[in-house]
Amino acid sequence: MKQNEMRAVLFDRYGPPEVLYVGTVPRPVPAAGEVLVRVHAASVNGGELHGRAGRVRLVTGLTQRGWPKRIGLDFTGEVVALGPGVAGSEGAGVVGPRVGDRVWGVLGRTFGSLAQYVAVRPRHLSLAPKGLDLVEAAALPVGTTAITALRDKAALRPGERLLVRGGSGGVGVVAVQLGRALGAHVTALAGARNLDLVRDLGAHEAYDYVTTGLAGLGRFDVVMDTVGTEHRAYRRLLTPSGRMVAIAFDLKRAAASLGYIAASTVHGRRRVRAFSGNPSHRLFADLARYVESGEIRPVVDRVFALDDIAEAHRALEAGGVRGKIVVRLA
Repeated sequence: MKQNEMRAVLFDRYGPPEVLYVGTVPRPVPAAGEVLVRVHAASVNGGELHGRAGRVRLVTGLTQRGWPKRIGLDFTGEVVALGPGVAGSEGAGVVGPRVGDRVWGVLGRTFGSLAQYVAVRPRHLSLAPKGLDLVEAAALPVGTTAITALRDKAALRPGERLLVRGGSGGVGVVAVQLGRALGAHVTALAGARNLDLVRDLGAHEAYDYVTTGLAGLGRFDVVMDTVGTEHRAYRRLLTPSGRMVAIAFDLKRAAASLGYIAASTVHGRRRVRAFSGNPSHRLFADLARYVESGEIRPVVDRVFALDDIAEAHRALEAGGVRGKIVVRLA
């Protein structure tokens, strides 16, 4: 492999995990306002499964243009080079990244973090938490979604009742911990084998989603749905002033799900809130502080080598994952 090249995960057609392979692509050169990061690890996200399978072609592309495609949204790594004008580019009071910094972040609204190097703007990353291995830390960037959902969108307050649906998944394990840190009474729905996990993470109550009827759960001030189905049924669990945050929707019934969410953001008091995740530097810095304080910790289900990326996708598609699946690159 040449010095100006790198290894990256690619795919030449939509399909099952087997379409993924590790190939050679040009190593990025940081443009003005960008930093170059040597990637240590990245996680596998549910949206990437849909992108690889071709279920969201309006986003990933309807035609054969732009192939091979890349994959990967988040990353942890080390800054190895700065593009022109990076120092101080984040504004007054914020120190810009420096060569050698351990960082974590996302690429923004694009894919490609499953590669040895990424070029990214400083607004999409921050210093990684001190004292945390970068492979473990790769399970946590998705936690910015939980912060946005519970703190910023739902304005979860101390003493309120929170229900986390999908409490043992990648976002759910952070939502349970964050809900506890924000002073809420946390109830989690998860698979039977994961109930002890979510209790250990801070849930006051944990129930098997298969055997538990919704009617017996009571009312909640905030419902966080990480699954994406039955929005109407879970909205009925809200108190009159309750808020529901949906971070997923059923792709098989996408139009109906999105239409219902859109309508409920306008009509009625028990509203459903949705948002498009594109976390900022400050959001990653907030997440790092929660981790350094001990209020949030990573949950890693399994760690795969880069060459085993197809197996990593199969593992996530099989379900039952506790926390995040991580891919190690360095």
